[in-house]
Amino acid sequence: MGVPRSRGATDELGPDEDSGGGPAGCSTDPGGRAGAIPGAPDGSRLLAALLDGMDAALCAFDAAGTVTHWNREAERVLGWSADEAVGRSGFAGWAVRRADADEVRARLMAAMDAPGRQVHEFALLRKDGGRVLVRTQSAGVRGADGKPAGVYCAFSEVHAQIDLERAIALSEALLEDASWGVVLVDVDLRPTVVNAHASRALGGGRTSLLGRPLGELVVQGVEELEAALHHVLAEGAPSAPAELWVTLRTAEGERRRCWRSGFLRLASPLTEEPVPLGVGWLFQDITAAKLAEQEADRLRFRTSQLHRAARTASECEDPMEAATSLLDFALAGFADHVLVDLVAGERLVRTAATPFDAPGPCLPVAGGSIPARYAPGHPALQSVERTGTVRTSAGAAAAASTAWAVERRWPRDAAHALCAVLRSRGRTLGVLTFLRAANRAAFERTDAAYAETVAARVAGAVDLAQVTSGAAGGSDRL
Repeated sequence: MGVPRSRGATDELGPDEDSGGGPAGCSTDPGGRAGAIPGAPDGSRLLAALLDGMDAALCAFDAAGTVTHWNREAERVLGWSADEAVGRSGFAGWAVRRADADEVRARLMAAMDAPGRQVHEFALLRKDGGRVLVRTQSAGVRGADGKPAGVYCAFSEVHAQIDLERAIALSEALLEDASWGVVLVDVDLRPTVVNAHASRALGGGRTSLLGRPLGELVVQGVEELEAALHHVLAEGAPSAPAELWVTLRTAEGERRRCWRSGFLRLASPLTEEPVPLGVGWLFQDITAAKLAEQEADRLRFRTSQLHRAARTASECEDPMEAATSLLDFALAGFADHVLVDLVAGERLVRTAATPFDAPGPCLPVAGGSIPARYAPGHPALQSVERTGTVRTSAGAAAAASTAWAVERRWPRDAAHALCAVLRSRGRTLGVLTFLRAANRAAFERTDAAYAETVAARVAGAVDLAQVTSGAAGGSDRL
């Protein structure tokens, strides 16, 4: 029985009407059978539509090797239309060279009696005479009586098949063994797939992270991350990777990390219009590299500041002016305030300082030096006693109030302090106190080393000022 060929359909597979050409329960008679649903497509038309809608090229042979089906994808690959292909005996002389025809026919028809699917590669001929290497999957078809009735064969160009296999292999490798994090995020910005590297970076299991809002995983920086994902969904992937600083909530506490991130918009390949499926987010942890880069930049800046400070101080006639000039250069990017307390007998006296209520240069105290009323155990006194550097910070609760700074006779906004002793010619001359506000990080060891370098230079200038004053109590004059 014939099938309409307006959509590239072909004759019904098999030697008789009940050879299984249509889906189970569907009529192969265009006129329909008793009990058919009015207006529903008959089995032949439904089969034709299914075959022509397939992405793979498909043909079928009856038990004698005659072509019975040929869909539009087969026509696209080889150039032969269904009208030209259906009814031919095998591929000999038109879709395959005659020298190869017998081997190709034998291998294809062998699938009729073999269990499962057979996979082969053949060189077929296009209608224009060109050759194309295809990979075929063939399997036998049984008739209503259970006997072999023919063979169907799905085929595609080898390079297309290899491209598909590579794409699948790449996606599996990315989602399993990649050395960078891969997260697939849906349109609601919730992770749907997380590879092993990303799960370790995010501090959770691969399944426990799925479906959770990003805000549950990222404490700080989630706004920037979600903004980037929204941009990709709306506008497409950015042209360059982005560096995002985030703070993660983990079992060990909060961790600050820097991720170099790339984004890809995912769209369904099965629709004519691209339908967004979400975003592919790939990232690498570059925290160590960024911290090293920042440290190198900080070191270069501080070295440059010390160089400029030395040149400026060398032009000062007054050694104390040279000392305050050194401190002005040292403060840039390092601290918000600096205090200079010099030893006068058993006490420390405030000799120079930056303004308490606003940023400004380090200047001598107006009206002369005044005693610093430090309580026992004060960090400045500890620095003098130990002849070393002391670092201290207000606690999380104390940082929000001014009591901590006021008790230590420091500016009200101070939350972090570093005291470096002034030493010259084996003598302790006083102490430098650098202060930072609560919105800045606490002083670290590298900061202490820089402060000690500055203190050594300031101590030399202070020593020179005391020597040129010609009096043991020269610090009082200063």
